Amino acid sequence: MENMKDADIKKEEREQVKELGSDITRSSKGNIYTLTIIGQVEGHQVAPETAKTTKYEHVLPLLAGIEESEDIDGLLLLLNTVGGDIEAGLAISEMIAGMKKPTVSLVLGGGHSIGIPLAVCTKRSFITPTASMTVHPVRMTGLVVGAPQTFRYFQRIQEQIADFVTENSRISREKFEHYMMATGEMATDVGTILYGKEAVSSGLIDELGGLSDALNCLHGMIAERKSET
Repeated sequence: MENMKDADIKKEEREQVKELGSDITRSSKGNIYTLTIIGQVEGHQVAPETAKTTKYEHVLPLLAGIEESEDIDGLLLLLNTVGGDIEAGLAISEMIAGMKKPTVSLVLGGGHSIGIPLAVCTKRSFITPTASMTVHPVRMTGLVVGAPQTFRYFQRIQEQIADFVTENSRISREKFEHYMMATGEMATDVGTILYGKEAVSSGLIDELGGLSDALNCLHGMIAERKSET
């Protein structure tokens, strides 16, 4: 009976890897849930079938389950995203920022646009030397009403993003907004591309490192939390 239960658990975990790009690693140091944010963060609008996406309606209940689970000690968030839906990205970021369990993020490849709040929402953030992060103003696709209210709406969204990023990282609001509105950094666009070392020196990301660094940090946080209970 116990073997059947273990087999069911392993089958469920394999399905999670296939469907959500997530996995649970169990060791003497603690049980870590690894969650990937890849491609485009999909919100209320369904992305084209050819696009790789992270669906927020899958991630939100998953995060709630991780926080409540007695079998999971910490969350490792792996990021390689071009950005996507602002509200969906901020919703996921707020969920992770509100977790009590140890959380660590690692930017691999890219953490662009709304991927920036996702990168800084954990208790500790890492970025690999070759990874990049694009800071730019809010963009909107589709029909846009040419009215002062639309411009003000964009401003308020940008303020919300700037508030979240500066509250969850070491970067100053002035520097973040400077990166966001910089000209001459990107062809035919406004904004700034920061690579690994630049992202750390700016205060946007905590540390430069790879997978082992992120895991060592998470193991340390888990051990510290267990010692307090």
